[in-house]
Amino acid sequence: MRVPDSSLLILIPAYNEEARIEPMLRAYADFFGRNYSNKFQLVVVLNGCRDNTLGVVQRLAKEFPSIGWLDFPAPIGKGGALIEGLKLAGNADLIGYVDADGATEPKAFLDLVRKIGAVDCVIGSRWLPGAIIHQAQTGNRRFASRVFHTIVQGLFWMNIRDTQCGAKVMKREVVEKIHAALLIADMAFDINLLYSIKRAGFKILEVPTEWTDIDGSKVALGRSSLTMFLSTVRIRLIYSPLYKLLRPLRPLEALVYRKLRAPLPLSSTETQKRK
Repeated sequence: MRVPDSSLLILIPAYNEEARIEPMLRAYADFFGRNYSNKFQLVVVLNGCRDNTLGVVQRLAKEFPSIGWLDFPAPIGKGGALIEGLKLAGNADLIGYVDADGATEPKAFLDLVRKIGAVDCVIGSRWLPGAIIHQAQTGNRRFASRVFHTIVQGLFWMNIRDTQCGAKVMKREVVEKIHAALLIADMAFDINLLYSIKRAGFKILEVPTEWTDIDGSKVALGRSSLTMFLSTVRIRLIYSPLYKLLRPLRPLEALVYRKLRAPLPLSSTETQKRK
């Protein structure tokens, strides 16, 4: 696959991003309009927004034809939004996603796209030598990130330094092959995605990226960390012989996720029904 000949779809999951999404969308629409020779589209996937994010996106879409949106009024989580957005994979040769806050600049994302020729998925990393961090996360967030990385490495042995960086791009056939295995609706979705890609035999390339921590995060560190831990363990159990024996515990699992105000994991049956 020659990248200049590849159409590109970039998904942007958004939850109450009225204040931050306009400069990000303007920057991406303008940059890719000038620097990407083939068809590209930016699709914002709104997830339970209670502010005017939709109005901002609709206004920008009148100015930039490359901008579109999917609106889900009920909160379905970052992972849920991406699972829905990835159903559009048939519309492009390459499909990626990026955070709505603009932490990854358009040039840095294009660098990922340009590296995909010989592999199936390219992911940005803030933890590899050569990464450029203009503004780092707080100490608490960096600590939580490294603890989470240790847990993920211990459970999955993927040897990926930064599973959570919100900048990833993959080939269409990858998405079509693994979509049914994407069940995690919260921020542990990235683990679900990467492990599914690995298990399917596709090649992942992790490269240093350029990144800026943007103020205004809506992530509650303690509650989100616990949710991500539970979901990560759940992913590991899905591929365990014990998984079928744990089905009677689903009501308890649902209660815990509701207490954490987190989106429930999907079952494979639910994923198929939502297609």
